Amino acid sequence: MLRTILIFGLLAGAVVAIPMNLMMLFGKEGDGSHSLFTGYALMLLAFTFTFIGVKHYRDRNLGGVIRFLPALLVGLGISFMASLIYVVAWEITLHATDFAFMEDYSRAMIEGARAKGASPEKLAKLTAEMQSMQVKYADPLFRLPMTFVEIFPVGLVVSLVTAGLLRNSRFLPMKVVQG
Repeated sequence: MLRTILIFGLLAGAVVAIPMNLMMLFGKEGDGSHSLFTGYALMLLAFTFTFIGVKHYRDRNLGGVIRFLPALLVGLGISFMASLIYVVAWEITLHATDFAFMEDYSRAMIEGARAKGASPEKLAKLTAEMQSMQVKYADPLFRLPMTFVEIFPVGLVVSLVTAGLLRNSRFLPMKVVQG
């Protein structure tokens, strides 16, 4: 089980971390909505390795039959591994960009509110909130769990769905090779 978790967790982590971090390093600034959609689409794509990994474990190690709880545990292990890789990759990206993300994000949020015609009071409140967030985000004890929580809930949902589907041995049954 551990081997399956490591292999498929590494694959899922690479699929989500590499493109997202390349987008951060080389992408253009914008309103963030496109990158938000792209980010969650990449997460879902990466977590297909959760499904593939659980199916692999079911078919290769358990003869095509798995119960819900073991399937869920393998799925959560893969999702946890992928999430850890995502956090490490994000930290590397922050270092490579001199930790400019939160400052750039804050500036974009304030400029966006200004462009939408926010009142001076709302702008002052938003500026204070963004400054507070920058201070919090500089603390790794705040930033690391926050980054983990960006991705892991997606993996949790995929793990639950995967375990529910693959516990039925008739769903994508194991193929027996006849020689």
